[in-house]
Amino acid sequence: MSGKTLRRALVTGISGQDGAYLAKHLLDQGYEVIGTARRSANQNLGRLARLGIENAVRIESMELLEITNIIDVLRRTQPDEIYNLAAQSFVGSSFSQPIFTGDVDALAVTRMLEAVRQVNRDIRFYQASTSEMFGKVVEVPQTEATPFYPRSPYGVAKLYGHWITVNYRESYDMFAVSGILFNHESPMRGLEFVTRKITHTLAKIKHGHAECLELGNLGAKRDWGHAMDYVRGMWLMLQQEQPEDFVLATGETRTVREFVNIAAADAGFKIEWTGENENEKGVDRNSGRTIVKVNPDFYRPAEVDLLIGNPAKAEQKLGWKREYDFEKLAMEMIRSDLDLIGRSVI
Repeated sequence: MSGKTLRRALVTGISGQDGAYLAKHLLDQGYEVIGTARRSANQNLGRLARLGIENAVRIESMELLEITNIIDVLRRTQPDEIYNLAAQSFVGSSFSQPIFTGDVDALAVTRMLEAVRQVNRDIRFYQASTSEMFGKVVEVPQTEATPFYPRSPYGVAKLYGHWITVNYRESYDMFAVSGILFNHESPMRGLEFVTRKITHTLAKIKHGHAECLELGNLGAKRDWGHAMDYVRGMWLMLQQEQPEDFVLATGETRTVREFVNIAAADAGFKIEWTGENENEKGVDRNSGRTIVKVNPDFYRPAEVDLLIGNPAKAEQKLGWKREYDFEKLAMEMIRSDLDLIGRSVI
């Protein structure tokens, strides 16, 4: 690590959920934090503002599709650590944008690693991998040693990013690690993700701004944790003596339907489920209204049915411990959106 007293971290994707929470954590640890954004993009720093750190973070323009630009930024900023969180991160969109997803989620990782190799191999590099790489799972639960079988262009692209990180670590003796993170949510999750879609729409229904929540496969199972717990794990991975990859997960699996039940109940709805599969509906017993229904258009072309991670290695080697359980996560999200919609910030 650098001998500087004030460590400097470069965070790509800092405007996203993970980037914002990670920036807050790094600042709390005494880091200087630099975030990157595309020059052509509107810099939406709303999540940083919600955490009260928008003025504590420096923003640099950087284009992940152009290696010369990446090299220039690294030479100017001289970071001790890089957290590569920037990605096309919505699984559904990857089916309609497979080439773009591959360029951003796969080849851009190579550009970042090659830039580190050329500028300063002592920079510690974190790559945001994903449980979607397991896809059609071959064992339950999934560990760092579980074979991968991605089921979406997103998962495939992320798998390339994962293996190129391993390759650079082994080929050039670089401190480069991948965090294989299972689903992690928060009130700052994007509206395109199912958990936030659920809480945001239920809040709109509660306040009279929407009629019904439409979802795809209610039986799809996921391992859901809180983003704040997971960014601590990212940081811990770069503080180890030796670079290793780690799974971060809760070790519990829940269905989309279960998330709806908890969020809806906390919002004051009493849901009774009727029908099966594509005809399933959630009826509020208080009003008799159908507030949840299945829309087959939201089914994925290739579904991932069961993801559940084993975080034993992270708990043992990193000392990583979760502070949020599933119910606490769902209730925090629905209460945040009820407040948000109640203040007419739709």
